[in-house]
Amino acid sequence: MPSSATPALLSIELTSPQSVDGRRAAFQSLWLLVRMQHAHAHGGGSGVVRLADLRGEVSDASTLRMVVSRAFRDFKAWGLEVGWGEDLQREPRFLNAERRSQGPFWLPAAQAKRLRLLVDNRPATAAEVASFLGLRSRKAQAAGTITPPDAVHLQDAAFWKQLVASQQAARQGRLMSPVAGGNGAGSALETIRLAGTLAASDFQRALVTLNEAMLWRRLGDNEQARRRLQALKKQRLAHHVAGNDYLGAMECIVSAWCAYTARDLPLAQSLLGGMAQDPARALVLRHHPDVRFEWCNLWALACRSRALAQATDDRSAAAALAEESLQRFGEALAAAFESHSFDAAQHVAANMGMAAWLFDRVGLGDLPALAHDGHRADTTRRAVQWIAFSEWLCGHTDGQGRSAWNAIYLMRIARGHCRPDTQPTLAQFRAQKPLDPSAISKLAGPLADAFDAANWPARWVDVAQARLADHEAGRRRYPGLQQGSLLFEHAWYAAHAGDLKAAEHSLGLLREVLPQLVPSDRAYFTESWNDALPAELVLEAKPPRRPSARRTALLPRKGPRPE
Repeated sequence: MPSSATPALLSIELTSPQSVDGRRAAFQSLWLLVRMQHAHAHGGGSGVVRLADLRGEVSDASTLRMVVSRAFRDFKAWGLEVGWGEDLQREPRFLNAERRSQGPFWLPAAQAKRLRLLVDNRPATAAEVASFLGLRSRKAQAAGTITPPDAVHLQDAAFWKQLVASQQAARQGRLMSPVAGGNGAGSALETIRLAGTLAASDFQRALVTLNEAMLWRRLGDNEQARRRLQALKKQRLAHHVAGNDYLGAMECIVSAWCAYTARDLPLAQSLLGGMAQDPARALVLRHHPDVRFEWCNLWALACRSRALAQATDDRSAAAALAEESLQRFGEALAAAFESHSFDAAQHVAANMGMAAWLFDRVGLGDLPALAHDGHRADTTRRAVQWIAFSEWLCGHTDGQGRSAWNAIYLMRIARGHCRPDTQPTLAQFRAQKPLDPSAISKLAGPLADAFDAANWPARWVDVAQARLADHEAGRRRYPGLQQGSLLFEHAWYAAHAGDLKAAEHSLGLLREVLPQLVPSDRAYFTESWNDALPAELVLEAKPPRRPSARRTALLPRKGPRPE
């Protein structure tokens, strides 16, 4: 556009179907444009839109790059110059397009002046723009320093209400998106951001940042989780924050979780070990049951992974790690009940049960910790009973809902003794005899009432399908690893029932999920897809390529990682 020309105004209709100068416009592209204009108007000409503002609003971690690329193609078609990066003084035409997807994004002043935001062909009000963007009012936060003490107390109550709403949403599986039939309740990410607008103290703001980091970690977005942890560190160092020892301890634990998610077990245990040796954090670890639960549960998971990886080459070392894993799981369970958290207890009970079964699978079933009255226990029965206890706890936790992990674990245990040759024929595959749900229920013994008929149909393929249907309909939202695990189990049991079409469909959906996962989890599903399914199905639903031998050696895996 020649510098002497007067830039044309752009009429942007915010009501559906959205348009620019009368032409239909993609919602995501228009949302980003209006968000940049809003940031410019409320940031003194220097406002930016960061990737975190897009995640959970118009995109998630797996589609973000595609959304940004589409938006910039649309901006070009609309004749707009949009900038990216931290230097807001540079002309957009001189910026490096290869780094564009990293953000942040901003509108030059001349471009911002061109936008006419409309609702039904009339100028949009500030409230309508905020409603279109899904933004909340920040008046309460801005007025915090001039309102009387009673109003501050009311604002505190509103903040704590939103924090509790976010934590409850996370327990119910509403991590990034609301669930259907949720009485209008928002997602955990949405409600924690709303809590951030109500935060009136340094501690409250830091607590919001910590909870955001924990949510991104559960969503499998390590990069975003680590960014929030860096923000938390800056908040803690810049201010003397009340509760700083607790925040520091949890920052360390979430950092260790990120390392564990990336399968960097030495780093995860180094972070946890350093925390236990630090005088201030060790005190929090000793006296705060929630922190102690998180520490013990994660330490146990790391020991479990190391034990499984070493079982073949160094049995004595693996046995010692397995014993330590079970001991720490026991301490985590005690801490969960000490803090009256059934949610925490159900997680560690399931982890303990799966650990017992996995240890038996690699020849560590004779551990003293697994013995009963001095005799070797029926490890499968013990594993099933711990997972049944976890499921029973889920049913007795207000609003908790059923755990996807418990179903995944039991389906793996049910088919665990089925070990045909690599890529068996369909006839060989169907000749296997996995345990059916009724057999698993019998193994649960006094805890069999956890498996009610409404949530546990008579066939495993229906158990998996019911949970996948909940996810598809929005009644539950499962992160990528849980969704991928359910899809694989459904494919396995559908193939075992002879329904190759249904199995192939699930594998097609699994292929779409795989890019969201860390390399070690992708490797697990790739190996299982190549080797554990019937040859006829593998031929039709061509599996992903196996990782190289060198990469496989770096990924000690015995199955998908638990939450």
